[in-house]
Amino acid sequence: MNWILLIIAGLFEVAFAACLGKAKESTGMEATYWYGGFLACLSASMLLLVKVTQQLPIGIAYAVWTGIGAVGTVLIGILVFKEPATFWRLFFITTLIISIVGLKFVSN
Repeated sequence: MNWILLIIAGLFEVAFAACLGKAKESTGMEATYWYGGFLACLSASMLLLVKVTQQLPIGIAYAVWTGIGAVGTVLIGILVFKEPATFWRLFFITTLIISIVGLKFVSN
């Protein structure tokens, strides 16, 4: 169950980064709503991370959480914000995914 919560926490990290990107593109009340979404997602992500670290080692949990956030944010950048999908970006994101999966397999 803790691994599922950790994945959800990582997805909330992706969501708060996406909200920041959308807020940057917006003005007025729309930007305020995106910043509100940022705060809500940030809070949910942090609360879940705190809960998970009560059972999983902090080093593993934090590395997986940031890895999910990094991979997800790069993918959102490519798919939503039209950032370039170069070979090297995709190569290093792939190695990051392999590292996250490896951490899962070597942890208790």
